[in-house]
Amino acid sequence: MPKVSPELLSILRCPVSGSPLVQEGEELVSTAGDSTGEKLRYAIEDGIPLLLPPELLAAAHAATSGQHDSKA
Repeated sequence: MPKVSPELLSILRCPVSGSPLVQEGEELVSTAGDSTGEKLRYAIEDGIPLLLPPELLAAAHAATSGQHDSKA
């Protein structure tokens, strides 16, 4: 399990709620909920926190998967 350093965790904030993040397993979780009260979860890939709001994360994955399929 990739562990985010305590120094980095101390400065990271949820991009939606602005709340501090805590690590739970292989995810970072906001300490405050969004407008619906739900705590947001962010994946950690290769030791790098992916701090994109859920709606942008889906778009980013779709864009990058399309770029790797074609060869010039």
